[in-house]
Amino acid sequence: MSPAITVVGYGPAAHRLVQRLHHHGHRGPVTVFGGEPQPAYNRAQLLSVLDGTLPSGALALGPLPPGTEVRTGSRITAVDPGRRLLRDGDGGVHPYEVLVLATGSRPVLPPLSGAGDRRLPDIRVPHTLPGAEPVDRGPVVVVGGGLRGTETAYALGRAGHEVTLVHPGARPMHRLLDDRAGTLVTALLGEAGVAVETGRRAVAVEPGKIVLDDGRLLAAGTLLLCTGSEPDTVLARTARLAVGRGIVVDDRLRTSDPHIHALGDCVEAPARHATLASAWDQADALARTLSGGDGRHEPAGQVVVRPRLPALAALGPLQALDDPGDDEQVVLSDPAGGRYGRLVLREGRVRAGVLVGLPRAVATVGRLHAEDRPAPPDRLALLLGNDEEYANSAELPDTAVVCQCNNVTKKDLHEACRQGARDLPAIAAATRATTGCGSCTALVRRICESAAAS
Repeated sequence: MSPAITVVGYGPAAHRLVQRLHHHGHRGPVTVFGGEPQPAYNRAQLLSVLDGTLPSGALALGPLPPGTEVRTGSRITAVDPGRRLLRDGDGGVHPYEVLVLATGSRPVLPPLSGAGDRRLPDIRVPHTLPGAEPVDRGPVVVVGGGLRGTETAYALGRAGHEVTLVHPGARPMHRLLDDRAGTLVTALLGEAGVAVETGRRAVAVEPGKIVLDDGRLLAAGTLLLCTGSEPDTVLARTARLAVGRGIVVDDRLRTSDPHIHALGDCVEAPARHATLASAWDQADALARTLSGGDGRHEPAGQVVVRPRLPALAALGPLQALDDPGDDEQVVLSDPAGGRYGRLVLREGRVRAGVLVGLPRAVATVGRLHAEDRPAPPDRLALLLGNDEEYANSAELPDTAVVCQCNNVTKKDLHEACRQGARDLPAIAAATRATTGCGSCTALVRRICESAAAS
């Protein structure tokens, strides 16, 4: 008989888990507690709401299988593993048989003096739907030039807003990109109308202004804090589970308590940048385990980060670029053309790299790295995207990124088709594929036609 399963957290990972439980034959009761008032939505597309290209309703992930009890707006505040009880914010007590923590991440916010004054700019953290409402007060200051902050500044600049990006590092995304790539990304931001203030921090807010650490003032109607996030381990700590930076789990996603599992952004992740695809892989593995199968989860060994800027990718650890040692290096630098590629190869395989302005290389090299395949002998052809054997593989894997601008995989497109998107506008609304540079339109159309036919 299938066990009763209680899930705390109602984001994409939890939503996917419940779907896959049903797929794998679990027919026991499933209860989901979500702290937010609305049902699960695609957090990866929050930027599309912020810049006005998608309505908030387009992010909804759809209904769950019959028999699932969903309690939105119900925040669990404590876990008692000894008695297998949950406590909510209203004083209610809820027993559980098997518990899954899918509590996600929470933002890390900088100290800003004066932040309690109501006359200040509209201060928001675009981490949830309320924080990602379309911007209607300018100018906009984005604090934090990591991955999310850089994407946010670029998207708002492209949408016509007056934007300044404030970042303490020497270059945008300094933990992902080397100096040359960072210089080209700064130029891309400038082309989108974004002013970039590197080596600076926001320390205070005043009515209509942001105060930088050098004393200068920036006009601001909206302040967006994109200063990073960390796994939400608060509940795990109340249960005295093993916790590092995130909740510690084994290869079956079990915590230190055998009746409690965890998945998604709240767990201790081997990779610095978690992805929606990795959360879905965890959900499928855990669903197999909880349905009586063998659901061992093996984290992806190779990480490819594709920010939502045109033809940009970072592969592997930046340390390998900073100190390649005796590894082979391949470099193409064309600053006038906005193109730069640098790969570090070990034993013929891509160990690390950074690519800017090389769309075909982003697709091809990204696949080689993700699948740990050997690079072709003609390294320059690989960077230029001229190696036909690698550039035109007949069958794309589910993990292949089809829309580079918005990090949409083949699996994402198939999922949208399964949920009812049948034509290109519907696919674009569901996934944002084709809404960036548009170069993926023909491939997206072919994939969707193939999915519809099957």
